[in-house]
Amino acid sequence: MSVAIRFEEVTKRFVLQDDRPRSFKEAFVDAFRSKRGVEKRTLTALDSVSFELEHGESLGLVGPNGTGKSTSLKLVAGILEPTSGRVLVDGRVAALLELGAGFHPDLTGRENVYLNGSLLGLSRREMRSRLDRIVDFSELGRFIDMPVKHYSSGMYMRLGFATSIHVDAEILLIDEVLAVGDQAFQNKCRERISRLRNEGVTILLVSHSPQAVRELCRRALWLENGRILGEGTADDVLEDYYASVVARESLRYAAEGSEPEVARTEAAAPGGRSSRFGTGEVEIESVETLDDNGESLSVLLTGEPVTIRIHYRARSRVSRPVFGLAIHRDDGVHVAGPNTFDARLDIEAVEGAGALDYRIARMPLIEGAYELSASCYDETVSHPYDHHHRRFPLHVRAGTVRERYGLMAFDAVWTHRPGLSTSGEPSLQETPSGV
Repeated sequence: MSVAIRFEEVTKRFVLQDDRPRSFKEAFVDAFRSKRGVEKRTLTALDSVSFELEHGESLGLVGPNGTGKSTSLKLVAGILEPTSGRVLVDGRVAALLELGAGFHPDLTGRENVYLNGSLLGLSRREMRSRLDRIVDFSELGRFIDMPVKHYSSGMYMRLGFATSIHVDAEILLIDEVLAVGDQAFQNKCRERISRLRNEGVTILLVSHSPQAVRELCRRALWLENGRILGEGTADDVLEDYYASVVARESLRYAAEGSEPEVARTEAAAPGGRSSRFGTGEVEIESVETLDDNGESLSVLLTGEPVTIRIHYRARSRVSRPVFGLAIHRDDGVHVAGPNTFDARLDIEAVEGAGALDYRIARMPLIEGAYELSASCYDETVSHPYDHHHRRFPLHVRAGTVRERYGLMAFDAVWTHRPGLSTSGEPSLQETPSGV
């Protein structure tokens, strides 16, 4: 296979201007003003980056914001020129960078389709043969003859996407544009890109969605601070990159949550109810999340073990208390509400300081933001000694689990039974769910 895209020691720097002239007069004066002694500041977006992509391959660029991913796509598209090094491109390029970029607001959707085709070197006849398919895919119908300045942002992007994928490109550049329109249209976009990949179109994708990278790319490149930190299969690179993200988030959350204990306040909680209430015979002093080594966790990983520890202090001897937890998704959906009463853990009495552990062998929650409640009630579970309502944030990340729909990843196994019938034993093929 021949090479479609090659970066050879590519460096791209941008000059940062701190004192742009605000008027023609200032620009005129600055032209004669001595600039000696004024040092220009530069931003290095890419620093000696080398990689290549063969025809028919798909490559995902991952990494934090501002690390050169979009700059790489613009270099391939010819929008930017490298400061040093070479970018070699072999094939017609269609760029899904800023959908609708290049559309003229006073022209109709139909006229802009022809205009975009001409910019890519296609004749009017060639675009005419594609027009019906573009209109059908964009689902704009009668709006195609309306000036695009009257389009909504969703209509604008639909037309841009539909136009870009119908120009017989050999190389497709995609920069975070898979959230076009409603869910049904997004699914259609993903299916079309997958079909183009299967037809041999070379794809270079920038995305913060690990699902999109896994779905559309076989290889991935991890860029950070303008340099390549990882390259290989999409799964391997995403796992390494994700581990670094979780480590950074853990440090940040640990720094933000550095108070030794939760202050007793009466701040309003969701629904207008006090976030903490109770008579105080038993007080919950803090709640921790720990790994199996007893180390504090700021970020929980789906599928990994975690222990939630409730630290309490009883002012005097309290008989048969009931401790409980509740987990809500940050939009208010109640996910779980375990407690010692339902678990048949009979605590005869508490006095002074102590702790309750709730160990989860495999964290089932899908990646997202959650809130934890902790409480202590009397044995009838009707009188609150202390109840913290949705006061403790839980940050859950996917880890190595790939499931992404719903609330939970079950600890389950898929089993394939080809040729299953009432006679004879089929062969079995098992795959753990979510991994």
